[in-house]
Amino acid sequence: MRQFLVVGHDAPTDPDFSLDDLPGTGRLDVLCRAVTAGLLLSHDIREDVRVSVVLSDDYTVRFEGSELQGLNPDERSTAALVRTALDQREDAIGHIPVETSPGVSLLRKGFEETLDDAAADGTVVHLHGEGTPAVETEPPESPVFVLSDHQPFTERETALLDETADRRVSLGPRPLHGSHAITVAHNWLDTDGFQRY
Repeated sequence: MRQFLVVGHDAPTDPDFSLDDLPGTGRLDVLCRAVTAGLLLSHDIREDVRVSVVLSDDYTVRFEGSELQGLNPDERSTAALVRTALDQREDAIGHIPVETSPGVSLLRKGFEETLDDAAADGTVVHLHGEGTPAVETEPPESPVFVLSDHQPFTERETALLDETADRRVSLGPRPLHGSHAITVAHNWLDTDGFQRY
C-alpha cells in the first residue's frame, strides 16, 4: 500500500465552514488537492492508496482508496467529505475511527499518533528539497510519504520526522506544490524509479 500523510496546520476542526471559501478556511483547498492527487487516476481510483489529512493536530481524516466512494476531482466535493467527517467528530471516541462515508473515516489523532500508525505499516519518506534525489534511490515497497500544507513543518514536527523517517527524498531541483509532489511520487513508483514505462 502507498500512503500519503498531509499536515494541515490551520485546517478547520469544526464543520461550520463555507465550501465557497476553501482558501480562507485554513487553506483547505491545498489539502483537498492533495487528497485527489493521491487517490484519483483518469476515470479511476487508486485502490492501493491511503491518504491521511491531519487537521490542526487534533483530528485526522483518512481516505481509503479500496473502499472510497463519491470522491470527485474537485476541491469543493472533497471539502464536503471533510465537513461530513467533522460533523461526526463527537462519535470519534479516543483513537477509535468513525466511518463518516464509504472509505472516509475520522480519528481523534494528531500528527504524532498518525505518523506512528503509518510508520508501523511502511517506510516513512520525508519529502524534502535537500533529500536524496529520487533517481538515486530505490522506491520503497510500502511507502509513507509525509508532506506539509503551504506552511513548513514546525520544529516539533521536524523533530518527529527526524526520529521516524527512514528516508529523506527530493523529487526534483525545484520546490513543488504538495499535490504536484504527490503526482510525481506516484509516477516514481509507477515507473519503478523512473526506469520502466
